[in-house]
Amino acid sequence: MKLDIEIKKVIKRTLALTNRYDAMTMDTYLLGNIPELDSVSIVSIILALEKEFSISIHDDEISAATFKTLGTLVQFIQKKITEKTTTTTAV
Repeated sequence: MKLDIEIKKVIKRTLALTNRYDAMTMDTYLLGNIPELDSVSIVSIILALEKEFSISIHDDEISAATFKTLGTLVQFIQKKITEKTTTTTAV
């Protein structure tokens, strides 16, 4: 599973992006670059990511830096998946 591709799919579904989806790279700025990405859509994306990857994201973990670029979002989600895996195997 290529995590960046899966996250792009979640963003595409949530924001109903069409042609801009294909042009997204790890360096693509999200905040301020995608007009559809506002505070309400960020909440929707977070909920979709939690469901897609079976993770839990707490309010205090989210900042503008998390949604700066696709790459920062991918790094954050990778960290959450790793935390979940570590917690699951430690139990």
